[in-house]
Amino acid sequence: MKRILFIIALAISNVFVFSQNITARIIDNTTKEPIQFATIKTGAYSGVISNDEGYFTINGDDIKKPITISCMGYQNKVLSISEIKQLSNVIPLTEAINQLNEVYISNKTPNADSIIAKAKSNLKVNYKPNLNRYNIFSRNTDYVDFKSLDFEIEKAKHVKKSKIEDANRSLANMGKQIIESNIVSFSDFKGALYVLDKDSSKIHVDKATKLLDYNNDFSIDNIQEKAQDIVLTYLDTTKTYKLKTGIFKIEDSLSLKSDDFKNDEENIHKLSHLNNHTRSLWKRSQFYKSAFLSKFLNGDLYEYAFKNIGYNNNELNYIIEFTPRKGKSKHTGTLYISDDNYAITRVDYNYYKNRHGEKFNLKLLLGVKYIENTSEGTIIYQKDSSNLYHPKYIKLITGSYFFVSRGLKFIENSPNRYKINFDFKLEGDFQNKEELLITTNNDIDLSNFSKISQEKEIPIKVLNRYEKTLWENEETLEPLKEMKEFKTTN
Repeated sequence: MKRILFIIALAISNVFVFSQNITARIIDNTTKEPIQFATIKTGAYSGVISNDEGYFTINGDDIKKPITISCMGYQNKVLSISEIKQLSNVIPLTEAINQLNEVYISNKTPNADSIIAKAKSNLKVNYKPNLNRYNIFSRNTDYVDFKSLDFEIEKAKHVKKSKIEDANRSLANMGKQIIESNIVSFSDFKGALYVLDKDSSKIHVDKATKLLDYNNDFSIDNIQEKAQDIVLTYLDTTKTYKLKTGIFKIEDSLSLKSDDFKNDEENIHKLSHLNNHTRSLWKRSQFYKSAFLSKFLNGDLYEYAFKNIGYNNNELNYIIEFTPRKGKSKHTGTLYISDDNYAITRVDYNYYKNRHGEKFNLKLLLGVKYIENTSEGTIIYQKDSSNLYHPKYIKLITGSYFFVSRGLKFIENSPNRYKINFDFKLEGDFQNKEELLITTNNDIDLSNFSKISQEKEIPIKVLNRYEKTLWENEETLEPLKEMKEFKTTN
């Protein structure tokens, strides 16, 4: 009886703990529009960020404390959990206009170039890029939008015409399915990033998940494989085939035998790759000499204009816009710089007008065209107990247009060496969104860093729909509506 009562009590306590998780939305008090990227501090130097829809979730441990909400242009708000519930989990923030009038009174417009110069001269004082441990949560979202797909078997003398027609119909149906599909995938992981310097780091992963519809997994290579499989089903299945494109041999022994198929569901993170990729994203927030952000502080490349003043977390910030001064400069954006110590507290950027990143057009020679047409980001910093600034949230969105036209040739591995010519063309847009939330950070020394042992790989839990319980009591980014509603096709 005592054991039964204990189990019941334990179950009730678990329900109570999980029920303590609270999700709320932050909105503008006047417009009622959601406020993105508000910082929700659950401790002196810990907390989360509101997502693009204004939502955030805090866990059972954190909600025992009052939370502080701050966002550029708004007054700080300190609330208990009971007060949030009284607001029906919708938290309005008020613009900090009146406070600004009291704090900043001047008839002289601040000089943007002078502010940028002071920000540059204070970089080493305001930031500590080396020997840090960051507790992190990462989310990677991939989107593919195919505009057109054409598949056709053009030549196969030894195959009956009816089979070729059947194959082409199957290929056309696959193309239609791809165009009509919502092709998106989400990858999350939580862990720690140990940074020695910009060139060296180690990573530890506590948990990793992937939200993926295998029926709609249509990377360019995956599409080619699916098309190949359709073609193979209409050939002599007792034979194997070489696959060539132009003069290059791709595969030497294609067949329909099940043990020859690749395992598309190999779900692991190679931590050496994940470490390099995460450090690369972290480097986007740094200001060393050749860093990405340092270009925005180069007066030879960009010109600056004072836009306004803003108020964030009890700090006055200058709002400076930058635009390209020279043709090679590609971005435009906004820098938020503290009036107190000239620390850069936030950066927003995107491509300027019709400018773009990498581009190559080998349409005639190799049947490939690629243009990087999207590069935008937001980086938000938070001050620690030593008055040093560290990245709190990094978002990077990249996108590209692609065109691929391939002529493939199946060559039967037999004395007859029968050949089947197959062409396909793909055209569309790809977009990738990377987000890195740093929940806490602290200093480490060289000895600490040396002792960290990085594993070779860790498993990924693959899901066919979003499962909120997997991240209960974790400091994470609240998913957007599209992720919460994600589900696989039949």
